[in-house]
Amino acid sequence: MRAVLMRRHGGPEVLEVVDAPDPRPAAGQLLVDVVAAGVNYADVYQRRGIPPYAPELPAVPGQEGAGTVAAVGPDVEGFVEGDRVAWTGVPGSYAARVAVPAARAVPVPERVDLRIAAAVLLQGMTAHYLSHTTHPVASGEPVVVHAAAGGVGLMLTQLVKLRGGTVIGTTSSEVKAELARQAGADHVARYDTFLDVVREVTGGAGAAVVYDGVGRATFDDSLAALRRRGLLVLYGASSGDIPPFDTGRLAAGGSLYLTRPSLPAHIATRDELLKRAADLFGWISEGQLTVRVGGTYPLTDAPRAHADLEGRRTTGKILLLPA
Repeated sequence: MRAVLMRRHGGPEVLEVVDAPDPRPAAGQLLVDVVAAGVNYADVYQRRGIPPYAPELPAVPGQEGAGTVAAVGPDVEGFVEGDRVAWTGVPGSYAARVAVPAARAVPVPERVDLRIAAAVLLQGMTAHYLSHTTHPVASGEPVVVHAAAGGVGLMLTQLVKLRGGTVIGTTSSEVKAELARQAGADHVARYDTFLDVVREVTGGAGAAVVYDGVGRATFDDSLAALRRRGLLVLYGASSGDIPPFDTGRLAAGGSLYLTRPSLPAHIATRDELLKRAADLFGWISEGQLTVRVGGTYPLTDAPRAHADLEGRRTTGKILLLPA
């Protein structure tokens, strides 16, 4: 089979496509023919060698995808050959075939396209836990969604709107701003002006919550944008990690809250994994959630996919297609 291999850490050029032996499903695993693999910023961290994402080398990057079951390993119940499944958190997903632990495989309804399933799990479940668990958005609450035209941002905007919140989205261009508006954002601003927009929209009170996956470049203004006892949810760091932080700033800002959540802690049990995935697939089927696939790349173009993602030349989700 064909797979993307990483022999050293570095830029997109370290990703090479090689011929590799087909994996065999061990006990508790499914062998899956991959239809599409999701490309995420966590994969960029893997490639750069940033702890705790850095794998032992050589390694096949990627952690998300969807496809059809080609073989079922021993001690697996509930799956048969031909089943449609998706997954996230499974290393080595940039490949034509992947051995997926059955405990991490999510059945995909026939009404959901497999490419959409590959595009929704990691970012969609992130948007789900952010808006439904970390801070369950209440009707009428003003909410800031950074990178509102990105993969998480577009879905998070829609889920906040489903809960009745008011979305103030940030983007880097007018093209991306229009995508955020199409997803339901009530107000859209550039990163250097969003603080003024938040103050104007809220009459100076501030936002109830800021969902920030950007990190270093937005952190200070994100704190300043919060209302008294507001919550800053730092769920990523695409611009770099924040510097050492004086927690006294939280008190000075009005008893603010700061949290750094992650998806694995929110799908740690199979019940929670299946519940979040079922919600997403249900919303997609009902037309309440649109998943934007911003670009598809053949597996051989994995370096270009990474370069485009890092260069902020993408919107929505990008996928690698093995076939």
